[in-house]
Parts: sequence; C-alpha cells; structure tokens
Amino acid sequence: MSSKKIVLDFYKSDALINADVIKEFIHPEIIVDWNNSEGFTQLDYDSIINFSEVLSKAYVRSKVRISHIVSENNMVSVRYSHFAKTIENPREEMLIGHFMVIWEIKDDKLFRGFQISQKP
Repeated sequence: MSSKKIVLDFYKSDALINADVIKEFIHPEIIVDWNNSEGFTQLDYDSIINFSEVLSKAYVRSKVRISHIVSENNMVSVRYSHFAKTIENPREEMLIGHFMVIWEIKDDKLFRGFQISQKP
C-alpha cells in the first residue's frame, strides 16, 4: 500500500477517537513531535492510545477535512482541519483546530510525525 493511501485511510477512519482503530495505523515505536497552542508535546505509542481514549469520551463523531496532501516515497505531508461533534451537542459540528503534519511511514504504519496545530 502506498504511504499516501495509508495516511488517507488513517484520517478517513475513526482512529482519532477510537483506540482500537488507531492501533491498526500506528507503529509500536511511533513518536510524534507536536507544537500546538499550549506548547510542545512529544507523544509515543501509549500516550497516543491514551489521547484517543480521552477524545472518545468527549466526542461522538470526528471528521477530518484535508485541504492538501503531498507524498514522496515514505514521507507524506497533510494539511487539514479537524471537526468533531461533542457528547453534549451531537448535532452540531465544531472546529477543533487546523493542523499540518509530516508523516514518515515505516512497515506500512505511521512511524514518525511532526505536527503543528492552531485552535480556531
């Protein structure tokens, strides 16, 4: 499977709010460097699973709208906006943030990520 297809399948799935699904996409040695509105965070496999479990308690639906995706060999860059429906208000879709991430794919899994995000 191509690196671009792996990344597209990841963002089209419920992986961001479903720990069982996210496990199918991430490499056991994954590391994500994330610069966000709160500062810098580095995530490993366990912290990504935990983060997905936290999101699943707050959101009933998650949707990613990709505006740009560029792929070269095992590297994929994606620019997207993340939307979600909360448990408190499942009828209204709200913007979570805007993201830019560079993914390195290894063994057909997300292996190394460099992400920047901004709240709306």
